[in-house]
Amino acid sequence: MAWEEAFQEAGEKLRGLLKEIKRVIVGQDRLLERMLVALLARGHLLIEGVPGLAKTLAVKTLSQALGGTFKRIQFTPDLVPADLLGTRVYNPKEGEFRTELGPIFAHLLLADEINRAPAKVQSALLEAMQERQVTIGKETYPLPDPFLVLATQNPIESEGTYPLPEAQLDRFLLKVVVDYPAFHEELRIVERMTAGEEIRVAKVLPLEELLAISRLADRVYVHPKVAEYAVALVQATRDLEGAGLRDLKPFVAYGASPRASLALVQGAKSLALLRGRAHALPEEVRDLYLDALRHRLVLSYQALAEGVRAESVLEAILKRFPPPFVPFHDPHGDARSPFGPAGA
Repeated sequence: MAWEEAFQEAGEKLRGLLKEIKRVIVGQDRLLERMLVALLARGHLLIEGVPGLAKTLAVKTLSQALGGTFKRIQFTPDLVPADLLGTRVYNPKEGEFRTELGPIFAHLLLADEINRAPAKVQSALLEAMQERQVTIGKETYPLPDPFLVLATQNPIESEGTYPLPEAQLDRFLLKVVVDYPAFHEELRIVERMTAGEEIRVAKVLPLEELLAISRLADRVYVHPKVAEYAVALVQATRDLEGAGLRDLKPFVAYGASPRASLALVQGAKSLALLRGRAHALPEEVRDLYLDALRHRLVLSYQALAEGVRAESVLEAILKRFPPPFVPFHDPHGDARSPFGPAGA
C-alpha cells in the first residue's frame, strides 16, 4: 500500500467512527471531532457547557464504538483521592492488604463537574493525566492505553466550586465550549426521545486499530512554515504590543505557555489525519486555535471588569496573522518531497 493511501484509509476509518457516533448524538459535530483529535494526540479534553447537552452520552457512545471501558465520576466537594485512584483494603481472612483499583482505570474517563473537587483530588488527577500512572501505597500501576480524560465544567454555577489551577488547565490539550443545539437538532432530539427510539452502537474501530492509527498520526508531516505559524500565534499572546495589538495588552496578564504550541501542532497532525491527509496545513492550526488556547490565557482584572473574553483576544490575533502559503508537491514518496522523511 502506498504511503498516501495508508493515511486516506486511516481517515476513512476515523470518519466511519464519527458516523457511527452521530447515529446516536444529534449535532455537536465540533465536540465529537475534538474528542477524536484529543484521542489521537494522546491529550485530554476539557468541555464547558450547561447541563443537558449530551456530553456524557457522547463520551459513552465513543467508548462503545471503540469497545473500550468507560467510567464516569461525579466530582463533589467531599471526594477524596482514594475515591478516584483506589486504595489498599485489609483482608482479615488472609491477614494481608490487597489493592482495590479506582474508577480512573478506564480507557475513557468522564470527570463530571471537575471544578467541584478539592485541590487534593485535582492534584491526584493531574498526576494521572501527565504520567499516565497511579501510585497507591508503594506500588505504581500503569493506566490503560489509550487513556483519555474528558472533564466537564458548568459555566453557570460558581457556588461550591474550586477554580482549576493554571498548571492543571495547561495539561488539557483542548477546551471545547458546547453550545445549545439548533432548532432542527433540538426537534430531532425531542422526536427521538419521546418516541423511545433506541439505537445500538456497533464496535466499528477496535482499540488495537485505534492505537495503530494514533502512531500513524505521529508521522503526519508538519512543514516548517506550519510549525512557525503555530508558534507565532502562541507567542503573540505574550507580546500583544509586538503583534500590533497594543489595545489588547491591558487585558492579558499572562500569555500561553509552550504547551500551547505543542497542542496546536499535535492537534493539527491528528486533525489532518482525520481529514485523510499525510500533511498538516495552516488551516488545521487555525481551526484548533481557539480550543487550544482559550483556557491557557490568564486575563487581567481589567478584562474581567470590562467583560473581555479570551476568545475576543484570540480572534483578534487570528485576524492579525493570516495563514502562510505552504507549497506541497509530489506526496508519493519522492525523496525531494517533504513526505520522504516521514515515511522513512
